[in-house]
Amino acid sequence: MTAPVPHRSGARPPTIDADKMPRHVAVVMDGNGRWAAARGLPRVEGHRAGETALVEVVAGAVQLKLPWLSVYAFSTENWRRSPAEVSFLMGYTRQVLRARRDLFHSWGVRVIWSGEQRRLWPSVVRELREAEVLTRNNTGTFLNLCVNYGGRAEIADAVRTLAREAAIGQVDAARITEDDVAARLRGGERTFDGGGLPGRPNVPDVDLFLRSSGERRISNFLLWQSAYAELVFVEEMWPDVDRTVLWRAVEEYSGRSRRFGGPAS
Repeated sequence: MTAPVPHRSGARPPTIDADKMPRHVAVVMDGNGRWAAARGLPRVEGHRAGETALVEVVAGAVQLKLPWLSVYAFSTENWRRSPAEVSFLMGYTRQVLRARRDLFHSWGVRVIWSGEQRRLWPSVVRELREAEVLTRNNTGTFLNLCVNYGGRAEIADAVRTLAREAAIGQVDAARITEDDVAARLRGGERTFDGGGLPGRPNVPDVDLFLRSSGERRISNFLLWQSAYAELVFVEEMWPDVDRTVLWRAVEEYSGRSRRFGGPAS
């Protein structure tokens, strides 16, 4: 296993007490289109520039020894964009996976896909599965790639699964718990299409929810898992984000008091 190259500025990850470190950071990679428009470029150039930001943030997570990093790569709502942009994003996702999976593998990253297979290009599904298989034995940061993912759809699918199981007597509908729902979310053993590698862990609750570009909303991302997440919104457009932005957000998180509904200390 190799370590990521140091940040170009020489910056090092912050030292944070273990009990103040997030276990799971979820990232909405927002602002590619606006970044491109501000430079008189087509929207797709913003997506291209965003690849460097993704690699930087994964590098920062590895250096922090962050257990889980989820990134919102393509939402179920993104199909509403122009056919040309959707086509670009499908092809670009495939290209990035092919180009970067060996790098992530060398860092000890384990890639996991959470998303719905329906409508995705078969070649994109193939690259996602190959990245999962290649990295399945890695024990470093889990990189949860959310491609064709939507939080509401994920919850609805879990409810449908429980309803089917209750109808045939596999579960007692009167005794369904939050844990039962969580176990059937698409980020768990069952991906959207019912697949998933043996031993694939359930995605844990989100501790820190980070969004770039100054927008302050969660946009249907990991709704169930983010119920008690700490929210950090940064002004940088996604192509301008690097690992120091992640580190700054983690430092902000470490200074917050998490009460989970309890009284202030």
